[in-house]
Amino acid sequence: MVLVIVQSAGFAARGAHGGTPLQVTGQTGLEAVQEKIKEMAAAARAETVAVAYYDFATGNQMLLNADESFHAASTMKVPVMMEVFEQQKAGALNFDQRLAVRNDFISLADGSHYSISSESDSEKSLYEKIGQTATIREFMRLMIISSSNLAANILIEKVSAEKVMALMRRIGADHIKVLRGVEDGKAYDRGLNNITTARDLMIIMRLIAERRAVSEAASDQMIRIMLDQKFNEAIPAGLPPNVRVAHKTGNITKINHDAAIVYPPNRKPYVLVVLTRGIESEPVAHKLIADISREVYQTLCQKP
Repeated sequence: MVLVIVQSAGFAARGAHGGTPLQVTGQTGLEAVQEKIKEMAAAARAETVAVAYYDFATGNQMLLNADESFHAASTMKVPVMMEVFEQQKAGALNFDQRLAVRNDFISLADGSHYSISSESDSEKSLYEKIGQTATIREFMRLMIISSSNLAANILIEKVSAEKVMALMRRIGADHIKVLRGVEDGKAYDRGLNNITTARDLMIIMRLIAERRAVSEAASDQMIRIMLDQKFNEAIPAGLPPNVRVAHKTGNITKINHDAAIVYPPNRKPYVLVVLTRGIESEPVAHKLIADISREVYQTLCQKP
């Protein structure tokens, strides 16, 4: 594992492959967390763990395997949400606009049709509305707080993956790829997958936390949506109950992620992203992320 520790208000310097690791003297807390994360990852038998942390209270940043590519799973739904807000701001759509609820999508691989299995989707209620309509606002909320795959695919088709990607490049998230909707099996088999890095998710979440994603009002709305996240077994599970967390999870086989803005009481927030690969048991992966979250909070975030 490669660690980059920076005490700075800006992002860490990096080369084409993450750059030379920077070690800043005196960062005993960050170094202790690094070692603890290594131990926890080994104990969980993780293939790879990536962590990106930025603290608005201190300007400290910690990057661990931050430029390693992972299957994005449902974390890519945050960039989709951002593009929905971007198009709303531009007048290309409005949140009360109604779209058809349907389960018929075009594969990125060959243009064939495919549908999503409701059994594998974490949100079931939208399938009961197939043949009806729902508002963009409803699709967007279900996509984030319940991680609805059906809502995600309908919205990606509406705003286009290409425009999501263009927005990501404009904000400096250089490696994340949102190529397609969810459960496109033929595209998956051909390696045409949505991917991300911990660094890029940190950039996205930091921009939202700074209220610079699309607009101040849009950022505030995105935060409110993510605060209502229903799946809280990872980063929030390692924190005291009075700590608010605006976040988005993602998981597929042997992949479990969480990307969060954490709001401790009486303190400026921090961004924490944890990506994991190779852990067969989802509860074990959740526990690892929760333990990393707890370690970051207890070691780094209670003093300022």
